[in-house]
This record gives sequence, C-alpha cells and structure tokens, in this order.
Amino acid sequence: MLKYQSIEELVKAAEAANVTISALVLADQAKEMECTEQEIYERMERSFDVMVKSVQTGNDEKLRSMSGLTGGEGYRMFRYASEGGGLSGGFLTRAMARALAVSNCNASMGRIVASPTAGSCGILPGCLVSLYEDKGIAKKDLVMSMFTAGAFGMVIAQRASIAGAQGGCQAECGSAAGMAAAAMVEVMGGSPAQSADALAIAIASQLGLVCDPVAGLVEIPCIKRNASGVMIAVSSADMVLAGIPAYIPADECIMAMKSVGDQLPASLKETAGGGLAATPTGKKLKERVFGSEKQ
Repeated sequence: MLKYQSIEELVKAAEAANVTISALVLADQAKEMECTEQEIYERMERSFDVMVKSVQTGNDEKLRSMSGLTGGEGYRMFRYASEGGGLSGGFLTRAMARALAVSNCNASMGRIVASPTAGSCGILPGCLVSLYEDKGIAKKDLVMSMFTAGAFGMVIAQRASIAGAQGGCQAECGSAAGMAAAAMVEVMGGSPAQSADALAIAIASQLGLVCDPVAGLVEIPCIKRNASGVMIAVSSADMVLAGIPAYIPADECIMAMKSVGDQLPASLKETAGGGLAATPTGKKLKERVFGSEKQ
C-alpha cells in the first residue's frame, strides 16, 4: 500500500530526503513489505525483463490476436523503422513499434506487464525498452524508474482511476503515458518536480479520451492508442526537460481526469456502446467475430 496520497507528497518527500522518487519508493516498499531493497529491486527487474520479452514475442509477422482482427502491427512498424525511420525518426518509430508489439502480445494472450493495465501495456515498455536498447541507458536506471512510474500510477488509482470501464481510455492510456513520461524524466536526470510536471502534461494531453473498444475487445483502437501514448509520453518528457512547466499541477490534472471520467456516459466507458465501436464498420467487425445478433 502506497503511503503517499498525492503526487505533491511524493515530490516533497523526495526533495526533503534529497533522493529520487524511485529511491524513496524503493526504501518505503522494502520497509512496508519487510524485505530488503535488493529483493524488491529484483522483483521489479523481472518485470522489466518480461517487458523486453513481450516486445520480442509481439514482433512476429504471423502473430494474430485471438479474434483474428489484429496482428503484425509491431512487425510492420519495426520494418518501417528499419527503412529510415519515417517522419518520426528512428528512435520514436522503434518506440512505437515496441508499444504495438507488446499490445500484439497482449491481444494474442501472451505474457505482458499491466502497466498500469493490459489495455495500456505497450506504453511504458515502448518508452523504457527503447531507452535501453536504442539509447544504451543502464538497465538499473530503467528498473529504478519503474518505481517512480508505479508510485505515480498508484496515486492515480487512489485519487481517480486507471480503469477504462470507470474513467475512459484517459484513465488507461492517459495514466500510462503520464507514468512513462515521469519515469523518462527521472532517467534523464530531471528532478522529482519535473517528473510530476511530465505526468501532468501527459494526462492533460489525453484528457477526455474515451474507451470504445470495437466488439468489446482490447484491440481496435486500443493497440494504436498505445503507439500514440508513447509519442505523448516522449513529447511530455522532452517539454519538461526543455524547461517548459506544466502550469496545472499533477494532482489537479488527476482530479480533472476523474471529473471528466465521471461525466462520460456509460457508452464511452468500455461498453462498446459508442465511439468507434458504434460505427458501421465497428459493428461489422463485431459481427465478424461473434456473428450476427439475428442468428
């Protein structure tokens, strides 16, 4: 159980101790769970290793989802990246590819890390595994940053929601992008306050994002939203590292997200009753998977 009830508390506690948020959280978790810090760290390292593996598993041209609706998106993006990187450049294109691949792994019932949910599972690894494999960032630093991401995610879960069924996709991909942005800022030497600002900007950038899974499956448009979430996470981190403030504090952004989520109709909260799920093509895809309701 996280003892901090707000992002502000986390930031102030880290600043007072003159440590990173991840170091603060690791020490608190070890004390709470009556384990050594090394034991807690090794558990998180195993989660990072699963992320790396899920990228590899999902990067399969022939891998298809259980429904047959999706598959190969990660492979195609990796291939596109190898041909020059496209408009986004090599690093960002490969980061998107990793996010898509992990989402493909999830849709095919592979092993993933819910970070914070299965539907948003590609965003954090898309960012962190890319820093590891493409930028040569030390594994230990990336594993440590996951404690920051996790702590921020727990605050969001306590004060708002991380579930699409409760708050829309802003609660899933929005939270995941914020967690990833905060983690990346810490990895790149940013302060605890800057990590909080990165979270705030990422959440603000996806405020109001609805949850409208076609056929009720976490595939369309969920998989592509993971790639978009990576782009938002990276841009949020870069803005903060460039010295651009969030202006609206992270805790207030979280509460705004909760307020917006509470106002969303049930049709836009994972029920497949609205949005893209209710389009003519969305309905046809549902029939393709489950058959016609008249049958």
